[in-house]
Amino acid sequence: MDQLNAPIADPGSVDAAIENRYSVRAFLPTPVPRELLTHILRVASRAPSGTNAQPWRVYVLQGDRRDELVRQVSAAHDDIRDHPERADQYREAYDYYPRQWVEPYLSRRRHNGWSLYGLLGIQKGETDKMHAQHHQNYRLFGAPVALMFTLDRAMGQGSLVDYGMFIQNIMLAARARGLHTCAQGAWNPFSSIVLPLIGAGPNEMLVCGMALGWADPAALINTYGTPREPVDGFTRWLG
Repeated sequence: MDQLNAPIADPGSVDAAIENRYSVRAFLPTPVPRELLTHILRVASRAPSGTNAQPWRVYVLQGDRRDELVRQVSAAHDDIRDHPERADQYREAYDYYPRQWVEPYLSRRRHNGWSLYGLLGIQKGETDKMHAQHHQNYRLFGAPVALMFTLDRAMGQGSLVDYGMFIQNIMLAARARGLHTCAQGAWNPFSSIVLPLIGAGPNEMLVCGMALGWADPAALINTYGTPREPVDGFTRWLG
């Protein structure tokens, strides 16, 4: 086989990074070296994008800047719990989730939510416990690194497709080096707090956030794994 079409030396390691990636929801406070983060972002930047536009902009928050992000957004989330009428102050730049869920996505969403809460012993109707668990998003699940991803508003919807591939590359490059991640759309409604705090420009919109760090091996929540549909369930073979 010619060199251009030859497989990489260890394709199993690529598969392993993909299959071992999952959303971690409890991290150790152990710092992540800047050099390692730089390497991960450099590797991830090889993601494809239409006309090589490379529309991603990344803000990495650690230390005091990370803690201030957590403090401000956590306070806003608690304020909405105490004053639900204030929720209208917080808007997403785009609809991450559908406005009306349909099957089979609704059933998958419910299964995911109740399986996770069930593992934690949270029962239906226990709103305070649900709020507390959801609130962990805004504490980055204890992760020492927050990544905030923004997009120039001038770009089209296709750039969100490009962005997804870039973010996946980050998660896989991190996993290959022993790190874990959790991509978080939960930050999106609080973009009016996040964007000024990170120093984003007036034409930037928040795509999502990500918690990154070393997983806490003792945390029960990190034993939760999501199922996947079989290949024949989402594939139609033609020809």
